[in-house]
Amino acid sequence: MLETNVHYPTDINLLFDAIRKVIILVAKLSADFELTIWRQSDNNLRKVKKTFNIARKLFRSKSKDSEKVAEREIAIQEAHKAYLDVVTDYLNKTVCTIQDLRGKDILVDFKITEIEKFIAHANRQVDQVERRVINDEKIPHDEKVFSIFEEHTEWISKGKAGVPVELGLKVCILEDQYGFILHHHVMEKQTDDQIAVSMVEEAKKRFSTLALCSFDRGFHSPDNQEKLKPLLEKVVLPKKGYLSKKDKEVEHSEEFIKARRQHSAVESAINALEVHGLDRCPDRGLHGFNRYVSLAVLARNIQKLGAILLAKEKKVEERRKKAA
Repeated sequence: MLETNVHYPTDINLLFDAIRKVIILVAKLSADFELTIWRQSDNNLRKVKKTFNIARKLFRSKSKDSEKVAEREIAIQEAHKAYLDVVTDYLNKTVCTIQDLRGKDILVDFKITEIEKFIAHANRQVDQVERRVINDEKIPHDEKVFSIFEEHTEWISKGKAGVPVELGLKVCILEDQYGFILHHHVMEKQTDDQIAVSMVEEAKKRFSTLALCSFDRGFHSPDNQEKLKPLLEKVVLPKKGYLSKKDKEVEHSEEFIKARRQHSAVESAINALEVHGLDRCPDRGLHGFNRYVSLAVLARNIQKLGAILLAKEKKVEERRKKAA
């Protein structure tokens, strides 16, 4: 798991991110053509931020008094309506501005395309805030975006105390018995069982002698069991749920258990990657994210090689001292 460099997302702060970029970009474009319509853009941003802060600071009442709860709900709705009204006004104003500027030249049209991208983000967030706060509707998870700048960011439930969720993408690695990472894969909207076969196939293209591979239980599916058999001499893929007598014999065998115990080494590699930079990605965009992961894996392999060489040099030095 590698985190993207984003703040914690709420629907109203994502809306603020979007409208802030819209106002900044359209004001700059208008200034290039000496249009005065956005000359008070700084003041416009302050107005948006003021209504945003009022909305974000209001929390639902925990009082047992139903009247107080109802009053707070009304206050929350009114604050959000005021926020949405201000944002909508500036979005409409932006649409009018870019209509007047469209077609000036290719560069202007390119800049308008960027503005329209943030307008689309803002419109989506306006819709979701209205549905959630005003209409008391639950927004489906697949409709949510967790960053308007790093759009590939996913909401990953960790299920751990203190760290219930993380924002980023999962990264799968395949490590050999010597601690070198043979292959890695950035998982975009994928689950473990969807990449088990491709991880082995890609690794075998470069390391044809790969004969055994041990997986976590999350990688199991009946289809994966069948597809991995012709690729490997031994497939160590624990099954989920109820085990038949035959499955129990396989998973309780000495060879199977020995391979499963190697997972502690994989956990060590994951920790080493996190300690040496693969914790939060500072690079922007999905391409930058993939590049950063690849460089971290390369650095880890170089570090591992260096540790082996240093250990060999140390042994040679110890032999020399004994011989002397």
